Amino acid sequence: MRASVFRKVTRLGLIVALPLLQSFAQAADAVADATAKFLAGLPVEGTPIEAKAGDPAWIQHAKEFEREWTQFDENQHQKIQAWREQALPQYLTDREPLFYLFSGPDFLYASAFFPNAPTYILCGMEPIGSIPDISTLSSAELNVALSNLRKTVESSLDWSFFITKKMKTDLAGSRLTGTLPILCVFLARTNCTIESIIPVRIDADGKFTEETNKTIPGIRIVFSSEGSATQTLYYFTTDLSDWSVKTNPGFLKFCEQQGRGTSLLKAASYLMHRNTFTTVRDFLLRDSDLILEDDSGIPLRFLPDDHWTLQLYGRYAGPIALFPQPDLTKAFTQANPPMLGFSFGYQWHPSRSSLIIATVRQSPDGLLENPGTGEGDD
Repeated sequence: MRASVFRKVTRLGLIVALPLLQSFAQAADAVADATAKFLAGLPVEGTPIEAKAGDPAWIQHAKEFEREWTQFDENQHQKIQAWREQALPQYLTDREPLFYLFSGPDFLYASAFFPNAPTYILCGMEPIGSIPDISTLSSAELNVALSNLRKTVESSLDWSFFITKKMKTDLAGSRLTGTLPILCVFLARTNCTIESIIPVRIDADGKFTEETNKTIPGIRIVFSSEGSATQTLYYFTTDLSDWSVKTNPGFLKFCEQQGRGTSLLKAASYLMHRNTFTTVRDFLLRDSDLILEDDSGIPLRFLPDDHWTLQLYGRYAGPIALFPQPDLTKAFTQANPPMLGFSFGYQWHPSRSSLIIATVRQSPDGLLENPGTGEGDD
């Protein structure tokens, strides 16, 4: 019964209303969580898909994925955890939502830097996709699906970011498509238990809706981890360019309704350096108490020191030629900040990685100042 219900949820996709799907959530939990663990190469004994773990394709997948994960854990994950203890102590127990825009399915780094956020809001241009009923896959289908999934995830584990074109190619022609399988892998590998996976849509006012026309598709994943309260992960497929946001402002309105938050920007393609992504940039500057980013996020000129306190880490090797930032080069040269010790952003080698923490200044009465959004653009 559980497997058939989960298949029904998957087939209904994103056109089914949130209230209707809530009635399926509890029935889908066991299969959804087991499927996530299976895709992550983790044991699934005692679950409805236990038999599939005997397939040679999965045995090979589990072996190779464990090797990749162990390397990532030693080189990145553990070092980020140690770094955040000294750099972000006040945010380890903070209960603000985390806005991770231009993220794609990168829950891994959202959790690594901000493990206790009650709500994670991720987005990208990549479609959500679905998770097939694992029990129906042939050995050949399983081999292709797991191999391609592993290739996609390995780029994030090795370089700290996804290569979008490669991700699209790797998952094409497989029974695993879109961002949902990747999100599930990262949840499973960070010791989270998936409680429900529910397709959602939001309208132009940022409200959940049953409509499919001019609405933004998303997925809501409720999960928990040992010793922590239940948390929620949203991923929405949306274009954050000014033109698109003007046409359908629902996503940013949804974000605004969550209250002030913390923001993470990594490998953001320098989009907010352009004058065609001003609306999303203004939202982050207005509604964030802290922004943790690499140089591809919000340019330094929009973070004036009368509104923001800056902390720099690592070595700034410079961006690609199209987006020079002499002010950032000067800031790093003068500050000579401590090394990061882990990869972050496009400069994937630890000795060339840099990170910026911008915290909103407080006025003497303890109230947050209006950070402003700056003027002008290239």
